[in-house]
Amino acid sequence: MQKNNTVYPNLKEIEQMVWRQLQDTFSSVMKNILEDMDQQIAEERDKKRYRLIDKRKYHITSLFGEIELNRNYYRDRETGEYVFLLDRYLEFEDAGSFSPLIEEVAIELAVQGPSYRKAASTLETLLGYRVISHEAIRQHLLQVSSIPKKREHVHQPVLFVEVDGLFVKRQGKRKKGKEEKIAAVHQGWEVNGKRVRLKNKRHFVHEGNQPFWEAFEDFLIENFEYDPTIHKLVINGDGANWITTCRDYFKGRAFFSLDRFHVAREIRSLFRHHPRYRPIRKALASYDYEKLLTELNSAVGTLEDDGQEERLEAFIRQLEKYPEALGDYRNWLKEQGIDTTGMRPMGSAEGTMSVFAKRLKNGRSWVDKGVSAMFTGLVAYLDKLTLKTLFGRIEKWTETKVEKNPPRYYKEKVTSTIGEATRDNVLYLKGKANIPVYKALKELSGF
Repeated sequence: MQKNNTVYPNLKEIEQMVWRQLQDTFSSVMKNILEDMDQQIAEERDKKRYRLIDKRKYHITSLFGEIELNRNYYRDRETGEYVFLLDRYLEFEDAGSFSPLIEEVAIELAVQGPSYRKAASTLETLLGYRVISHEAIRQHLLQVSSIPKKREHVHQPVLFVEVDGLFVKRQGKRKKGKEEKIAAVHQGWEVNGKRVRLKNKRHFVHEGNQPFWEAFEDFLIENFEYDPTIHKLVINGDGANWITTCRDYFKGRAFFSLDRFHVAREIRSLFRHHPRYRPIRKALASYDYEKLLTELNSAVGTLEDDGQEERLEAFIRQLEKYPEALGDYRNWLKEQGIDTTGMRPMGSAEGTMSVFAKRLKNGRSWVDKGVSAMFTGLVAYLDKLTLKTLFGRIEKWTETKVEKNPPRYYKEKVTSTIGEATRDNVLYLKGKANIPVYKALKELSGF
């Protein structure tokens, strides 16, 4: 090593050098591929219909930098319009200057991350240049729509539903916030060691003027092989009026279970240091609603102040409206002749809400169109739905993907173009052949 006085770059410098070179190579390869495709289109076009006018410069902002190319500009003699046939074949007409991958990554970061600004800055940090503004990301998300899956098979005669509301602030002076009504549907529990996963979980966000439960049942029919005459529902939620109306809408087809998390939280808040706290908790845990109501009523007049007494009385009145909702839904299913093996206590509504709250709350306020678009993106991500965007589709998070095999000619073209673009353009390969950097780079495929 003492004889070799070559100055070596550090790891960061090598990484930066290779990354910049890859960006340049990518732009060069894309330019060559697209211009070659444009030339082939020009030669094979219907020349009687499309008259070639001239070539025009075009810039595309990609994940690896800006691509500049010259593309053919035509006049359609049949319609009189002016077109770029390359854009039409690429399904990129009137799409602006961002590549589909820029759009896909930006929307994914915006949906999963804390904000549009963070999504834009993350892309800038990763790629080393400003790729897309936060406002451009927002505008693209406003245009998305989800593509439904095939209707899911219902594996047993019961579906489980967790329902809750999420209060979301609205932008504008004197503009009141709105409670977004959300339901999560699943088909039971899958246990893997200590981990429990909900099977085939799907999400429904209520929009429009249709009553909630009517709209929800339409969602079930559209997304599941659900038959109202066969399948039962177990619905878990708090005591909000819009939730408890499920008892009237479904009648004997559904069991309403009062969310035990909310009940336990109220009991803890009222009785944490009370001598009757333990027997009250035991009554709740054993699904003994009669004993629970007896214990609560016996505690009236024993709390510390009038405010707590009023809360306790209101709590008791609420529970007395539907005492059966404190019981075990599995007993009801057994009465319907349904096997309850493997069924667990309900209570994942709070977990569902936390996923939406993390992105939609924390001091943020929204316009109606913006919150609707974000819900569309979040539900697509959670349910693994394909999102249709301005430039294409986002399918990265879907469970199954259909790989499209490009024509063999273009596979070979990409391979050869990359070889030509990368050959003889790395400075260290032009240096001494016996130094470690040269040997390492020479071993890379394609050199």
